[in-house]
Amino acid sequence: MKTLIIVSHPNYEQSRVIKSLQTIAGTLPDVTVRNLETLYGNNPDAINVAAEQAACEGIDRIIFMYPTHWFNLTPMLKTYLNVAWTYGWAFGPGGEALKGKELLVVTSAGASEFTYSYEGLIKSTMADVLTPLKASALYIGMTFAEPLAFYDVMNITDDNIAVFQQTFVMKIESSQG
Repeated sequence: MKTLIIVSHPNYEQSRVIKSLQTIAGTLPDVTVRNLETLYGNNPDAINVAAEQAACEGIDRIIFMYPTHWFNLTPMLKTYLNVAWTYGWAFGPGGEALKGKELLVVTSAGASEFTYSYEGLIKSTMADVLTPLKASALYIGMTFAEPLAFYDVMNITDDNIAVFQQTFVMKIESSQG
C-alpha cells in the first residue's frame, strides 16, 4: 500500500514523539513523508497547492501525523486541508482525487487517555475529537481508518518512544494488505 504521510508540528525541533515517528516512517517501504513546517515554515500562505495535490497521486493511503493541541489540528494542517483538498479536485464536479483512499490519523496528546474518555475531564474520546476529520474523509469518499493516538507524551521516556515507534510500524504494516 503506497502511503503519503503529512506531518505537521508547529514546534517540530522540540518534538520527541512526532519527530521519532517521522524518522521511523522514513525508513518504511512505499512511504513518502512530507513535513508541512519543514517545507513551508509556519507560513500557511506558502503552501504549494499543486505540489501537495500532486503528492496525493498514485497513493492508497494518507496519514496525518500531528500533535493534538487544544483538541484540534495544527494550524498548518488545517490550512493544508483548506487549500489542498479543494472543490473540483477532492470532491464536487470532476473532483474525486481522494475517493477510495484511506485516511489514517496518528496523533499525540499531552493529556492522559483517561482525560480523553467519557469519565475524564473532557467527557470525550479521541475518536470524538477527530470527528471533523472523519466527516471530511467520508464526505469526499475516503475510508477512515481507526486512529492511532499516543497519550501522556509530555514526560515520556526513550522506552516509551521505542514502544510508540513499534506500535506505529505495526499499524502501518497490518494494513498493507
